[in-house]
Amino acid sequence: MLRPRPTLRSGAIVAIAATASLVLAACGSSSNPLSGSSAKGSVVIGSANFPENELLAEIYSIALKAEGVKVTDKFNIGDREVYYPEVKKGAVSIIPEYNGTLLTVIVDPTSTAATTAQVNAALKQGLPSSLEILNSSAALDSDSVTVSQSFATAHHLTSSSSIAALAPYASTMVFGGPPEFATRSDGIAGLRKNYGLTFKSFDPLDESGPITIKALQDGTVQAADVFTTTPQIVTDHFVTLTDPKFNFAAQNVTPLVYKKAMTPTIVSTLNAISAKLTTADLLQIDTAVIVNHDSYQSVAMGWLKAQGLPN
Repeated sequence: MLRPRPTLRSGAIVAIAATASLVLAACGSSSNPLSGSSAKGSVVIGSANFPENELLAEIYSIALKAEGVKVTDKFNIGDREVYYPEVKKGAVSIIPEYNGTLLTVIVDPTSTAATTAQVNAALKQGLPSSLEILNSSAALDSDSVTVSQSFATAHHLTSSSSIAALAPYASTMVFGGPPEFATRSDGIAGLRKNYGLTFKSFDPLDESGPITIKALQDGTVQAADVFTTTPQIVTDHFVTLTDPKFNFAAQNVTPLVYKKAMTPTIVSTLNAISAKLTTADLLQIDTAVIVNHDSYQSVAMGWLKAQGLPN
């Protein structure tokens, strides 16, 4: 994935109106960034400048305020090159990160770590002493091999099917993706190496954007590189295939934190969020904000309430 980007577990947003007041009550004076007990910590929560990351930061913020932590929100800072130095020096205490991109863009561009465990081990070894990562969530915002619902139905594919299931059909398929996918090690070459897939042809499109989506919709391509939290996976009922051989490196949502600002309350709260957050959740809450234009706060509160968080 060239940049960290942008469903709901069933019912997570349905009851927002009914539950928002309950969560707000739990948060106390959550609108005040200085609310909470100093004994439980005081943090600045930041986010990158795209919807998904701001939404994740909102989830962190609401949950920590509800636990009595003093929180100042500093959302929409910019890209990684802007916000990372702020976390490193402690001007920002917490930011939702994507472990694979953090590793290969900032910490070790030469790394070949692929699995979540490998990526996190490399981060723990390579991060400066002022920083650490907390527990990764199962939620992934990464590249994927995705097919249309009609193609999946015709070939008996589901979201549990592996990329390898395309082997009998690959020679008749056109694969779509950004131009660089044709030469990237985890692109066409990786799918051939890891899954034995040789496609009929490759169609250079955009990065999981409207051109790629339209090509899947109208059958111009039969499979494409689509980011796993692209809302059209929900709205167009696309089917994302599993990647058991980790052709695409892990991109788990993972809190990056400034060590000195951490307290047991902060760490346990963020780890509890990571323990609940799945790719399906991330896709649905992204859809609620990006497609349905629901407010960040209401979506974040709805997801927390649906998960029983904070405890």
